[in-house]
Amino acid sequence: MRHFAQLMIGIATLFVGIDGGATGQVRAADDATALLREAAALADQGKSTEAIERLTRVLKLEPNSASAYYLRGRENFRGGQVAASVTDFEKLIELAPRREISLWELGISYYYAEQYAKGARQFELYQTYHDSDVENAVWRYLCMAATEGRDKARAKLLPIANDPRVPLMEIYAMYQGKATPEDVFAAARRGDPTPEALRSRLFYAHLYVGLFHEAAGQREKAKTHLAQAAGEYKIDHYMGDVARVHAERLAKAKE
Repeated sequence: MRHFAQLMIGIATLFVGIDGGATGQVRAADDATALLREAAALADQGKSTEAIERLTRVLKLEPNSASAYYLRGRENFRGGQVAASVTDFEKLIELAPRREISLWELGISYYYAEQYAKGARQFELYQTYHDSDVENAVWRYLCMAATEGRDKARAKLLPIANDPRVPLMEIYAMYQGKATPEDVFAAARRGDPTPEALRSRLFYAHLYVGLFHEAAGQREKAKTHLAQAAGEYKIDHYMGDVARVHAERLAKAKE
């Protein structure tokens, strides 16, 4: 989420130990705070390389800045540096263990790092934090399907009762084997959505239909839908970056 980065700065704790008269430490804390704000602004502008550079400087000044590790993990992923994003997110958890339960981004990074068992566990953990998120159930399915097969992944699909976003419940039904991709797209177009709402609906439809086809070994269908999610229907959101990273990987992969 682009603008989520700015929110994080407002609630960040930089773990600075300052005692009376320690002007050098005060200056370092001020410098780190300024750099963290710069990094968040650059992240909001989609300038991941520049944001990462600022965040690395923050961590030289304040090695225990959980906020810097969180933001750098996100920007590393957005820049296609999956292994580095895993390392940053895991360091974040080491520094702030209570953050682990809500860290769905780490689950996605685990998936792309092919650490599927860790990814499945992370999404199971997130389910205890938010139990009405179809995306969480789908990503756990994808992690499990990669190692245990689609049948077992479907049988162990996390229960989701009501995700209000359209067409997420139809996407869930598709992964359950109770709906088709055509049902998902029909649901996305149902009613009279605004152009912005329709774009968002079709983004999620193409993203998760593409991932569904890829899990089924239907590579060309997957490439088509992922390219549409990352292109024609792209959205300004972390999941938009996930679609882009995935589409780029598919485009570069050998046939």
